[in-house]
Amino acid sequence: MNAVAQLLPDLPVRRALAAMGGSHATWYRRQQPRKPRRERRVVPPLALLAPERETILETLNSERYADCTPYTAWARLLDEGVYLASVRTFYRVLAASGMVNERRAQLIHPAHAKPELMASAPLQVWSWDITKLKSTLKWQYFYLYVLIDIFSRYVVGWLLAGAENAGLARELIEQTLPIRFVTKIHRCRAQ
Repeated sequence: MNAVAQLLPDLPVRRALAAMGGSHATWYRRQQPRKPRRERRVVPPLALLAPERETILETLNSERYADCTPYTAWARLLDEGVYLASVRTFYRVLAASGMVNERRAQLIHPAHAKPELMASAPLQVWSWDITKLKSTLKWQYFYLYVLIDIFSRYVVGWLLAGAENAGLARELIEQTLPIRFVTKIHRCRAQ
C-alpha cells in the first residue's frame, strides 16, 4: 500500500490500485481506521432485575427446594400459582451464580478393597465355575461344573449336567471335599 501512496500524486486512486493489484476497499479502510468501540452490552428490556434474581436463588436454595431440580421446583411453584420465571431462566440464574451442579444430597460410598484369594500351596483355595457347552442339537446345551485349585490350576472336580442347578453344584462340592482332605492327610503323613 506504500507503493500506491507514492503513485497517488500522478494517478487517480483506482488506477494506482489496479496497477499494483490492490483493492480500493482495503485502501479506504486503511486510510480511515475504525475507532475502537466500547463493548457495551445492551440489557434486554425483559431481563430480570437483581431483586428478582435474588428471589429465584432464595427460593431454589430454600430448605423445601434444596434437593429438587430447577424443573421440579418450577413445576411445584406453578402448581401453587407462583410464577417467578421460566425453567430455562432458573437454570440461567443458577449458572450465573455458579450453582449448576447436583443439587440432591448424594451418598458417598467408600471405596472397598476387592477381595483377593491367596494360596501358598495346593489344595488351600478352590474356585468354581459353570460353563455352557453347545450340543449337536439346536438350542440344547450341557453345563460343565468345574472346581479348580487356584494355586496349581488343577481341576479338582467336575460334573457334566443337562441343566444348571444349585443342588448339582452342592453335590459336586460335597463329593469333591473328601478327596481334598484325603490328599492333604496323605501329604502330611509323607512329610
